[in-house]
Amino acid sequence: MTVSVKSQRGVHPASGELDRVPAVGALLARLGLGEFEENSVDSRPGRNDIWCGTTTTGASVFVKRMTGDPFDIQQRTRRLLSFETALRAFFPFPRESGAALDAPRLLGHDAEAAVFAFTRVTDGEPGNDLMIERRLDEDTARRCGRAVAHLHSLRPGEAAQLDDSVPLFPSLKLLEGIPDTMFDLLGTAELQMWRLLQTDDELRGAVARLLRREREAPRVPVHCDLRLDQFLIAGEHLTLTDWEELRLGDPARDVGAFIGECLYRSVLDIVSARGEVDFTAASLTVEDVLRRGVERIRARQPLMAAFTAGYAQGRPGRDPRLAARAAAFAGWHLIDRMIATAHFRPRLLGIERAAAGIGRTALLDPDRFVGSLGLEPLLN
Repeated sequence: MTVSVKSQRGVHPASGELDRVPAVGALLARLGLGEFEENSVDSRPGRNDIWCGTTTTGASVFVKRMTGDPFDIQQRTRRLLSFETALRAFFPFPRESGAALDAPRLLGHDAEAAVFAFTRVTDGEPGNDLMIERRLDEDTARRCGRAVAHLHSLRPGEAAQLDDSVPLFPSLKLLEGIPDTMFDLLGTAELQMWRLLQTDDELRGAVARLLRREREAPRVPVHCDLRLDQFLIAGEHLTLTDWEELRLGDPARDVGAFIGECLYRSVLDIVSARGEVDFTAASLTVEDVLRRGVERIRARQPLMAAFTAGYAQGRPGRDPRLAARAAAFAGWHLIDRMIATAHFRPRLLGIERAAAGIGRTALLDPDRFVGSLGLEPLLN
């Protein structure tokens, strides 16, 4: 992920404010798509500016404007375009692969304005919605695993210019100190969060071990920012979005991210009702939190195991330490979620600190958690 700092660009543009971003209309016109039908446009929050809608030519379009540090935008643009040059020819994955994975098609872009237009996926539901509503089943998780395995098995050729840099997180440098330029933009929750992380010697040691093992791992094409909301699911067909962090890297990052998403959702469900007794209005004791946490994680173990089984089936010949590194990255994913959400909070929530604490435990001793996280199929 990218460092979350306070935005200096004002409020997120709403659907009726596209006139403030003329590059969007100019790109659509250049592509022969007309312009957005005003009443069809939906604007979504996130680190980028996003608009979805139907144009006057009837095209269903998804438009993204990257925001943030100019150098970071340049690097994300390069990685996104490298997907089109190096991996697009492999998509969609054939159904006989057991993956049936596609990616939104890039219709065109304006590099100077950092605006990109894609075909809009209209019939897929985000995987995180399915998980929250408990409609994400083991078969779908297994297909997600096979799809990620197929991605990791691609060989784009020596001419392909995929980024081979190490992602920013986890960062030993940031665990030792925040640069002044970043510190001045942090809010109260972020300062509280970094103080917790930077005073944890055991955590720094675990991150150092993980990064050392990552350097020794085989390098394959990895999505490197995998989250459930980036899987759009329609029946047996999967679409994976947001390829801005694509690079050659450790496959354990993607595997651990999916497992980490399951863990994170399990922890958040400790304080949700979802058809059961409503605990949200009551004070939960420590015993309640621990008991419900164990229950929620156990309830999602079949999903984690199904994903891993699908991955193992789709990618034989894996390195023997993949399972342990994936467990460690799953643990880091929960800490990463705390880093991301702290940007939007006036203070850290107790449940987010609890999630980060569970992640820390897995990061410190990943071998011990291989079984409980459903990663055992990777050992065979």
